[in-house]
Amino acid sequence: MDFTTLLNQMPGAVAQGLIWGIMAIGVYITYRVLDIADLTVDGTMATGGAVCVMLLINGYSMPVAIIGAVIAGMLAGMVTGLLHTLLGIPPILAGILTQLSLYSVNLKILGSGNQTINTRKYDVLVSMGELRGVPFYQNPIFVTAIFVIVLICVLYWFFGTAMGSALRCTGNNPNMSRAQGINTNIMKVFGLMLSNGIVALAGALLAQYDGQADVQKGRGAIVIGLAAVIIGEVLLSKLLKNFALRLSAVVVGGIIYYIVYQTVIWLGLDADLLKLLSAAVVAIFLGLPYLKRRFIRPSIKSIAAQEEGGTNA
Repeated sequence: MDFTTLLNQMPGAVAQGLIWGIMAIGVYITYRVLDIADLTVDGTMATGGAVCVMLLINGYSMPVAIIGAVIAGMLAGMVTGLLHTLLGIPPILAGILTQLSLYSVNLKILGSGNQTINTRKYDVLVSMGELRGVPFYQNPIFVTAIFVIVLICVLYWFFGTAMGSALRCTGNNPNMSRAQGINTNIMKVFGLMLSNGIVALAGALLAQYDGQADVQKGRGAIVIGLAAVIIGEVLLSKLLKNFALRLSAVVVGGIIYYIVYQTVIWLGLDADLLKLLSAAVVAIFLGLPYLKRRFIRPSIKSIAAQEEGGTNA
């Protein structure tokens, strides 16, 4: 195993980690802010890429393609929200239904299972081919990092507004929110739209970076998003003093996930086992808080009690 090979692969891992970090921010909004496990993201990740690529192929400019992808993602999130709020379907099942429907929708958008674009022919924002040998301002790492910073700043501002605060209150305590006159159903629908719009944005950037859109692109996205959220929280929990830092930690989690992912591939692990590894990482980090409460804290209390008993004696 040549360590130089791994170092050469790191820029690509960081670039993909930043893009998936944007997706993880969308997951964070539903999972942490709204307290909803939204499985729609597995579909909207692919939808964002499909809409973006097809708009580029049909002659639309790159900004229009990205905006179109975001709107498509928001519409998918709205469908999940309406299934939940109007029909009373549990949010996790509503997400599964929308995700299932999006597979057919994405096939219709693409016209087949896959569409490729020549990144030299089309005006794209980020491209795998520009990781080296271009000015820094064209490097996908720099461009995506700017996207991340702007997105975090906008979200930090938004969640400080009255509507953003209402959205956070809805996730924290729906009953109290309703008592304060907040329409929690509208907040849930809007939160799901916002989340899936951000996920579709990540899908559009990833499709440009890879030079292709695929109906399978979003499969397992929720696991990667949760991994980024949990890894960021566990490793940077002491620094999470405000909302902007929490969002930044999510992106850092996405970068760490892809660096580990690339390292595992470099070590020669069977690629078929990577999804299993991702699920195991998420399970371990999700279970850590429970294990701390179950085993570590009682041990500390018993030690303290023993010391106190010894002192009294």
